Amino acid sequence: MNLYFRRLIRLFLGIFLYALGIVVTLQAKIGYAPWDVFHDGLSKTTGISFGTASIIVGIVIIIIAVLLGEKLGIGTIANIILIGLIIDILLAIGFIPAAPNFILGILMLISGLFVIAFATFFYMGSAFGSGPRDSLMVALTRITRLPPGVCRSAIELIALCAGWLLGGEVGIGTVISAVAIGFCIQITFTLLKFCPTDVKHQ
Repeated sequence: MNLYFRRLIRLFLGIFLYALGIVVTLQAKIGYAPWDVFHDGLSKTTGISFGTASIIVGIVIIIIAVLLGEKLGIGTIANIILIGLIIDILLAIGFIPAAPNFILGILMLISGLFVIAFATFFYMGSAFGSGPRDSLMVALTRITRLPPGVCRSAIELIALCAGWLLGGEVGIGTVISAVAIGFCIQITFTLLKFCPTDVKHQ
């Protein structure tokens, strides 16, 4: 029971840090990450909040992933619902102020990406199931037999294009996020000696 409780703490810590990392990158004000461009565009088009857009997109993605043969875990459900809610709360209370200039914006963006990387370590290490976007990547990798990176890049590109067409915020930060997030995750996982493929999700 203690092990299960520790895993739950790790899951929710990871979810909170993930939402916090996203808010930091948003408040950098130099362009959003690909998926956040889509969430922003959907938010502007429909009038719903950024977090609500994230939740709706997550639900649609996981439905597609399940239809493609992936399984749900409690971590998957928590990811879909809680990250969007926490993002809205942190933005509403002004927990992270907006960057006053471009240089600080760059520093905030990189910091946010590393927070997301640490969040991924905690979240995936809890072994309660992958997030919706990770699940879709795994499903497409299994079906197409293309490398995971190719499938993930294709998904991100589609999200970015759709978000841009909807009026989502695109900038130099979008390019930095798309390129740097993989490096941030790899550096973090290496330092923490964490191998995500060794995790057996429940």
